[in-house]
Amino acid sequence: MVVSENTLKWGLCFYPPLLFQRIWIKKFHKGFRGVDVKINKSLFNKNYNGSIFGGTIYAATDPFYAILFDQLLQRQGFKVRVWLKSASIQYLKPGRSTLYFTIVITDEMLNDAITALNTSGKFVKAYPMEITDPSGEVCATVMNEVYIRNLHQGEQPRIAY
Repeated sequence: MVVSENTLKWGLCFYPPLLFQRIWIKKFHKGFRGVDVKINKSLFNKNYNGSIFGGTIYAATDPFYAILFDQLLQRQGFKVRVWLKSASIQYLKPGRSTLYFTIVITDEMLNDAITALNTSGKFVKAYPMEITDPSGEVCATVMNEVYIRNLHQGEQPRIAY
């Protein structure tokens, strides 16, 4: 489903798995070329040590590569199935305050996906992310592997974020 950046932002901000973990989409970049995300520390996501629960950080990174590629490729005329195939995280230091990350989809990334979809019908690639505190210090690094499949005639498109 093709939607506007603002509509998707507000829809996801109030999506319960993100809302209750205090994961907030600050903005989708114009044309879905990126997203800025904020993880607010709160009573709902604080762990025993007083830092943000690792599962919250991990969950915050889950949907965004899939969402961005899905929206970008639909705008290019593709009917695709996009989902997060795998992910890994390394916690480097406790997130004792609000955390942030930004994802940007470059022309090269999009063109690689389009080329693969047009030749083999699928695209699988892992992309890195850095989760930082307000001072810019990296608290965690994440690798998200996105899977994109070009749908064949007769198959129903489904969003699998």
